[in-house]
Amino acid sequence: MLRLSSPPACSRSADVPVTARLRLFPGSIHPDSIRSGTRLDRYRLQSRLGEGGFATVYSAYDQLERCHVAIKIPDARYVSNTQSMDDLRREVDIMASLEHPGVLPLHDARVIDGLFVMVFPLGIETLADRMMRRMSRATAMVMIYQMVDAVAYAHSHEVLHRDLKPENFILFDDNEVRLTDFGLARIEHGCYDDSASGTLGYIAPEQAMGRPAYHSDVFSLGLIIYRMLAGELPEYPFQPPLPGFNKLRRGVSRDFVALVRKAIDPVPSKRFRTAVAMHRALKKIAHPLSGKGDRERFRTSAKRQLNRAA
Repeated sequence: MLRLSSPPACSRSADVPVTARLRLFPGSIHPDSIRSGTRLDRYRLQSRLGEGGFATVYSAYDQLERCHVAIKIPDARYVSNTQSMDDLRREVDIMASLEHPGVLPLHDARVIDGLFVMVFPLGIETLADRMMRRMSRATAMVMIYQMVDAVAYAHSHEVLHRDLKPENFILFDDNEVRLTDFGLARIEHGCYDDSASGTLGYIAPEQAMGRPAYHSDVFSLGLIIYRMLAGELPEYPFQPPLPGFNKLRRGVSRDFVALVRKAIDPVPSKRFRTAVAMHRALKKIAHPLSGKGDRERFRTSAKRQLNRAA
């Protein structure tokens, strides 16, 4: 389980380095020698937070800003070819261009001692970690609204994420949620991408066939929401009765249940075309929660999030 600390926040660097300068060169640090205490310019690594197929994430201390950060270091094998470096440049370009309270900001991106590093704010834990513990309907709904808003923002800027999953939503204090990991993202211009990249379990059927589009992100987002509320993850062919559906309905309005069902419809044309449309529909639901107590808690938390984003 990935469990992070809750450190003071760093300010975003005024100028994220230009991606054209991201070229690997022989350095003094070998990837296999990275450990707690390793220093990368102004950053001192503290511990390994998690490791995926393409990169390892560390907690680190920024000795210039005097705050804790998360550092993502792609695997040396991944950055050893031109195509992979192009992918990294694209990820940096996309993340540097997105400025939204629900998107994890990129503080720094450059090559240090031969290692390509990406620096982000350090959160508390991932949504995947949080879902391992009991979550009230009000807490879940506060997170859901932020998640839909963040993906809608990305779609409004023609960014298709393609790998939405609980691990790619980072939690901060007061249930603040931020979307991250745009490593598989693409700039969408109304055409399909022939890549089937994504995470099994949350990938849309058409994306698994190599035809991802905005409604594929909607499907993945819908499955995350379903699991948050139902405690179970539906599987292909996603036909009713879905596992955990009765639990999903507890404490939430019929309109909200209908929104989730539309988002995870296996037929792409029956879903929301984009997260922008899904967000618009969500805002039209007057009362997403049916319980009076949950409604009040949700309303209070939502106001707090709005004030923070202002």
